[in-house]
Amino acid sequence: MANIDWDQLRTEAIGAMKRAYAPYSKFPVGVAAKTDDGRIVSGCNVENASYGLGLCAECGLISNLVLGGRSIIKAIYCVDINGNALSPCGRCRQLLWEHSTPDTQFMTPDGPAPLSTLLPWAFGPENL
Repeated sequence: MANIDWDQLRTEAIGAMKRAYAPYSKFPVGVAAKTDDGRIVSGCNVENASYGLGLCAECGLISNLVLGGRSIIKAIYCVDINGNALSPCGRCRQLLWEHSTPDTQFMTPDGPAPLSTLLPWAFGPENL
């Protein structure tokens, strides 16, 4: 997908971050993704008093993606409270992998990079 509007994805991710529920960590996160059918889906982190049950922003994104009619993610932008690009945790890299392609672009602090560079030697449905 050569026509990725990174500014639009960042704006959507910031909007999602502003709706995050992060009263414990004070670290709101938002994420937005462009799909192969042209939709933009987003998610935010949702914490819980038991800490370990908190949901990362990418979890919300994947839930929204599937709920809205699953399609393949082509570009992803994840942000912190200042709108800076964030790298997802390992669990979220795996979640994103299953709904993307190795060439899906992910915004990093150094610019866009293929998702395959964030999760080399990924395990997916083809390995089952």
